[in-house]
Amino acid sequence: MFVDTHAHLFYPDFAPDWDEMLGRARADGVDRFVVVGTDASTSRAAIELCSGRERFHPTAGVHPHEAASFDEAARADIEAMCRLPGVVGVGESGLDWFKEFSPRAAQLEAFRWHCDLSRKLDKALVVHCRDAFEECFATIEASGARRGVFHCFTGGVDEARRALELGFHVSFSGVATYPKNEALRAAARFVPADRLLLETDCPYLPPQGARGRRNEPSLLRRTAECVAKERGVALEELARTSTSAACALFGLE
Repeated sequence: MFVDTHAHLFYPDFAPDWDEMLGRARADGVDRFVVVGTDASTSRAAIELCSGRERFHPTAGVHPHEAASFDEAARADIEAMCRLPGVVGVGESGLDWFKEFSPRAAQLEAFRWHCDLSRKLDKALVVHCRDAFEECFATIEASGARRGVFHCFTGGVDEARRALELGFHVSFSGVATYPKNEALRAAARFVPADRLLLETDCPYLPPQGARGRRNEPSLLRRTAECVAKERGVALEELARTSTSAACALFGLE
């Protein structure tokens, strides 16, 4: 069975067919979920969704797109949520130089704050990095944060090596299945089994063959099949190692 280590299951997209969606996930071997917040309201939604649900685990944080509005009240709110015992990660946070919905200076300030909180609480830092690897690496290194994951990884072997050197895990999404992403598949072959995670980032980024549709946890299996083939291992072996890696990073039983 697999862990979907990055899912936004609080989105309204999932409400109409929630039970059926979960049934499809479990039928395809996905039975545990890290539900990731992207601002104060969605972090609360993630916590509420996971409350009372076995094998659902929330995070709390502010996405770089929202960094411009990350004021003192929002910081206090996010920190209080991250301190809750059931919250397994800080973020997602990071840097996005591709869309730049928030100014770079605001993104850097917010990311530094999340890095410091991750280190202080010893909880996994969930990193969003798009077209900003060097700046992400430098910020993490300066902060002393040494526990986290580059989610929806889009780099190659060099970037994966840098992430590993910082002590971080590397997570692969449906993007790894896209035909042009050979450098990303090379990274999937390179990352050690005990640092490799799998995710959907649903409802975004469905794998090849499902593009244009809503992504959902059952489609993690397609990414897993791609990664297992690239690594030359059985799907069952990848399920075992990636689940073990997810449990170690997020402190799951």
